[in-house]
Amino acid sequence: MGVMNRRNAMLGWFAWRMAKRMVKQRAKAAVPAIDTGSKRPNRSAIVALLALAGGVLWFLSKRRDEDDGELPA
Repeated sequence: MGVMNRRNAMLGWFAWRMAKRMVKQRAKAAVPAIDTGSKRPNRSAIVALLALAGGVLWFLSKRRDEDDGELPA
């Protein structure tokens, strides 16, 4: 009896689909939502967006600084 057979392949495929569905549901639940009372994003979403923007700007400035120091080939 081989390890890889149709029954095990189907069970693995089914388990993988269920795992993906569960991960998607947990990810959707973890995302900060819009406050229904004020119709605007909650504070954690605003802070996360500001941190993301700061990180992108920091990354781009570091990258630009590294590019300025190189000599043309």
